[in-house]
Amino acid sequence: MNINVEIRNEGMRIGGEVVFTDDVVPVHYPYTNEMVGTVPAGKAEHAARAFEIAANYKPTLTRYERQQILFRAAELIREKRDWLAKWLTLELGICHQHALYETGRAYDVFTLAGQMAILDDGQIFSCDLTPQGKDRKIFTKREPVKAISAITPFNHPLNMVSHKIAPAIATNNCVVCKPTELTPLTAIALADILYEAGLPHEMFQIVTGWPKDIGDEMITNDNIDIITFTGGVPVGKMIAGKAGYKRTALELGGNDPLIILNDLSDADLEKAATIAVAGATGNSGQRCTAVKRILVQESVADRFVPLVLEKAKGIRFGDPMDPETQLGCVVHAQAAELFEKRVFMAEEQGAEILYHPGRNGALLPPIVVDKVPHGSELVMEETFGPIVPIVRVPDNDAEVMAISNSTEFGLSSGVCTNDLNRAIAYINGLDVGTCNIWEQPGYRIEMSPFGGIKDSGNAVKEGVLEAMKFFTNVKTYSLPWPR
Repeated sequence: MNINVEIRNEGMRIGGEVVFTDDVVPVHYPYTNEMVGTVPAGKAEHAARAFEIAANYKPTLTRYERQQILFRAAELIREKRDWLAKWLTLELGICHQHALYETGRAYDVFTLAGQMAILDDGQIFSCDLTPQGKDRKIFTKREPVKAISAITPFNHPLNMVSHKIAPAIATNNCVVCKPTELTPLTAIALADILYEAGLPHEMFQIVTGWPKDIGDEMITNDNIDIITFTGGVPVGKMIAGKAGYKRTALELGGNDPLIILNDLSDADLEKAATIAVAGATGNSGQRCTAVKRILVQESVADRFVPLVLEKAKGIRFGDPMDPETQLGCVVHAQAAELFEKRVFMAEEQGAEILYHPGRNGALLPPIVVDKVPHGSELVMEETFGPIVPIVRVPDNDAEVMAISNSTEFGLSSGVCTNDLNRAIAYINGLDVGTCNIWEQPGYRIEMSPFGGIKDSGNAVKEGVLEAMKFFTNVKTYSLPWPR
């Protein structure tokens, strides 16, 4: 199948220049493996130059100007949503419907950051509070840092970059972003949108290349004050080791449970099954917060599993560019092959494959697997695809929590119950950064705090508000304040 798109040969965006190199990194459409674009195979010196430009540039945008740039960027994303969605699909392979959803999320990020940009969150402390008090007041203000290094993953090429640059613009910061070599085209498109919206080129630069050539410079360059990284656990821990004195926000993997408790009616189980399948297959299962394991209590499992199977069979998977498709590809065939292999390994350990209409390269259907042993690699590791693994767990909440907490991850979770006391017990008992009752583990708004513990991250939260705090230094000053 030929997709008939014009190949995009993009350059890096460094200090207002479009920079090319002789060597390039190819970008492939996962569904057909056709090349759809190239980006430069940049080297350490390219990143070093970008960080020098960022560190030497002192943004002077007023709060109003920052807000207008962010709002204009949001509107441009909305205007270009079909084009952006097309390229999200071409470089990532997710279906057009999921790509359109991502453009909507990015719109939200920029809109919310624009709303927050005009709010001053400085504090005032009166000093006459104690016997040692004085007639003074202490004030705080937030100031930008020298330069921020943003290293972004393949699974949300637009929204993940937006979550790093929008709060940075809101706080007058300069960012150098290295998108993953798998999906770099959308980040470059976003940079151009921001320049069109009025952002000075020095405040957002894009460098591209192979990690072995450019990765270390994104971590160790002396001009970097902050590193914000979203991606896998091994790379995140490597960054933590190399970053030294720099501040790091590490948003790593997840192995998120959706827990189905035994107090549910048939109608409730139907609702829970809808949440389960949507949570496991959204964005082709390529979310750190996707439903990676469905823990269902034994006494309702036989009523629940057929509902999951029915909903999974109803998903239309196939050509990601077809507007009717509800599930596209994972990022490449090797990933799909690994996830399918884990399904077969689980089967050898006693799991039952209820639905698997066959893999085709990177196109992986919503595979439903019941009676998965909770020690299986399928559900102990992060299986980053549209697998729907069901683990039957005891009718004992303490045991369920222990099973849920038994992996190395601690990102998000969802619990379906109508018992408020049980809901509170799970909120308190699950070792995670987020616990959603009657919702997918990944549910959030772009403003709310988001992040994990254990191997899922260093507990630094993302979300517009938290990122704005993280990207700034608090300066304290005081003045005489006679009564």
